[in-house]
Amino acid sequence: MTQTYDVIIIGSGPNGLAIAAYLSKAGQKVLLLEKRHEAGGGLATEQVTIPDFYHNTHAVYMMMVDYAPVYRDFGFEERGVRHIYPELQVALSLADGRALAIYRDLERTCASIAAFSKRDADSYRDMQREHGELMENILAPQTYVPMDAAPLMAAKAELTELGRVLSAYTDKTPEEIVCERFEDEHVRTLMLYMACHWGLDYAQSGVSYMVPIYLDRMRHYRLTAGGSHRAASVLLRATFEHGGQIRTTAQIRRIIVENGAATGVELEDGTQFLAAKAVVSTIDPHQTFLRYVGEDALDREFVEMINLWQWEKWSLCVQHLALAEPPRFKAAESCPDLDRAFIHVLGYESLADLKGHWDAMSAGTLPAQAGFNCCFPSVHDPYQAPPGRASGLLSQMAPFELCDGGSERWLSHRFREEAAERQIGVLQRYAPNVTRDKVLWTYLTTPADIENKFANMVRGSYKQGAYHPLQMGYLRPNQECSQYRTPVENLYLGGASVAPGGMVLFGPGYNCANAIAEDFGIQKWWTEPEYVTAARENGYV
Repeated sequence: MTQTYDVIIIGSGPNGLAIAAYLSKAGQKVLLLEKRHEAGGGLATEQVTIPDFYHNTHAVYMMMVDYAPVYRDFGFEERGVRHIYPELQVALSLADGRALAIYRDLERTCASIAAFSKRDADSYRDMQREHGELMENILAPQTYVPMDAAPLMAAKAELTELGRVLSAYTDKTPEEIVCERFEDEHVRTLMLYMACHWGLDYAQSGVSYMVPIYLDRMRHYRLTAGGSHRAASVLLRATFEHGGQIRTTAQIRRIIVENGAATGVELEDGTQFLAAKAVVSTIDPHQTFLRYVGEDALDREFVEMINLWQWEKWSLCVQHLALAEPPRFKAAESCPDLDRAFIHVLGYESLADLKGHWDAMSAGTLPAQAGFNCCFPSVHDPYQAPPGRASGLLSQMAPFELCDGGSERWLSHRFREEAAERQIGVLQRYAPNVTRDKVLWTYLTTPADIENKFANMVRGSYKQGAYHPLQMGYLRPNQECSQYRTPVENLYLGGASVAPGGMVLFGPGYNCANAIAEDFGIQKWWTEPEYVTAARENGYV
């Protein structure tokens, strides 16, 4: 029998779960449709090596716990889900035994930077003050409201001193921003890595207003105690508590469109679910419109816009480790806290090393000694490994298409083994105790594996599309859909392909839930965050 719901949501990743939780608590009959066996998307915690080792197989660094409304609105702490906030956030280890450390505490960070450059320590202090003001007053509020058109945002920015400061970033490249502020080679290397690793092109201007976000967040990362999947569980439980439902292993055939309006979803087995109010897609624009709606139901110009959508320039090659003991880093002799750093950046001894990695990926290659960031969650959360052992992950930027075999090359067993061994070799250079006999088991996830595992991560695109000037803000994914509504009546977008983008910010889902509530007169039980209200009053959003 055909079943009818108020809202049907395609995809139960972080944003789909947020939409479901908000709307079901608002009294709506909600159905989540998930292709995989389990909800959560990138909020995944799995035993992929050996028993009693828990691995966050996709998302691990939670960057907006202090701002995202979902944490407050659904009482994560009250539901037993807490986030660990390591004191030493990020550390760059060097082969000469030194380390550059970024702490939660500003003055401890400045002391570490001063060992490389006193001038850079002063610059970092000024930068953090400036970025903190931008984050609190403009950047965080803009994450949880719909984006205005670029000309309007630019005009609004010129009305305030802080707005003009942010505007000045946009016309520069990330490399220019970092190199103008810092003089030391190693400080520049770490800052550029942290500014660009999540998807910015170091040589491209136009979206560099993102640089202050990433350089502010580099001392605000959290780890979900017990594993990232627990964050998904809160939202799924909240959905169930208010009558929401989920159907897993749901293979979608099409979004049902009648008279220009989305009216439901049909599965491959012919089952139909009807939506009295809205259908929401949290997957990418290509699949949503070209595969599930169909070009015949869309204007030609809109189809052309969708076909212009660009995927990321790089994906990730991630190796999960079960270790006999936690890593002990050589540079801990000069930085005693180093072994307890949350994020380690390894393999980049200079700016040239880092830029060479990015340039090589553009050519479809991966340097043999390419660096990466790595994390050992059990150092901070004993739940994630047996006593005395350690769970770890090595997260390396990597191209989806390789010049010598395309994406199929990632499926070669020998190539995968070589890639894994190279990563462990780099780790061992900086943490000599990680000898091969201390590596109990490994599990490698390549860009091709990411695409195979997650339907919304085409070409290993973990943000559903590049952070490009023509694909950000009001233009993400295009001017027709950036307000979460689409040219197809009652069809909404709520995933990482709409502003503010990916990285488990919960912004797309929160904003989409607001849009649906407004369009259908649904009474909101939630209130606007105080920092957003303040930003409105001060003319920032």
